[in-house]
Amino acid sequence: MTFVVTEACIKCKYTDCVDVCPTDAFREGPNCLVIDPDDCIDCTLCVAECPVEAIYADSDVPPDQQDFIPLNEELAKVWPTIVDKKPAPDDADEWGKVKDKRALLER
Repeated sequence: MTFVVTEACIKCKYTDCVDVCPTDAFREGPNCLVIDPDDCIDCTLCVAECPVEAIYADSDVPPDQQDFIPLNEELAKVWPTIVDKKPAPDDADEWGKVKDKRALLER
């Protein structure tokens, strides 16, 4: 099992989860984070840190978010590692409530 960042992270990009990750499994894209499944050790620490509840165990990813499992794996291969918390975008709270953001994902 590994953990997966889902659609709720798009344009929110809170990085609280990064600080608690013991294996530096998070990767940073222009407006979203992903988790490298090869580095994730299933510790669950990141789940509680995400203020928009964007992180799930791969076995618990909602049916409408299943495409984020291979997407995390794909993008983790090309996006750089992030190890330090950064300030969230000014409008992160607003974007955290928006649904159907897949088209806004910047690769």
